[in-house]
Amino acid sequence: MTNTQSPSELIDGRIAELADWRGETLARLRALIRQADPEVVEEWKWRGVPVWEHDGILCTGETYKAVVKLTFARGAALEDPAGLFNSSLEGNTRRAIDFRAGETIREDAFKALVRAAVALNRAARAKKKK
Repeated sequence: MTNTQSPSELIDGRIAELADWRGETLARLRALIRQADPEVVEEWKWRGVPVWEHDGILCTGETYKAVVKLTFARGAALEDPAGLFNSSLEGNTRRAIDFRAGETIREDAFKALVRAAVALNRAARAKKKK
């Protein structure tokens, strides 16, 4: 991976190098984020973390041996009626979802959470402009 690659290309590379259920899961979550918000911007930060932004950070996608973790930057402020958040629940700001091998992704609920994160970021940005 070189510095001349775009963030999207770097994320493609991460998915390819994982070459297991984690790569498949990260690729599926990425597709769902793009479906939920076609205007999402992909970034590559902190020495190799995929980040999705729209008027600020929506979420990050980290891969570990046992989980693919999507951390929502302002998750504590989001409604989560489907109860997707299952990690980093103790903080006042972030919330995360740990996806494990073989788990089914509740796609509609996940996309609704992404759309809620976009709406929250837009509202915060609009409030700052006032």
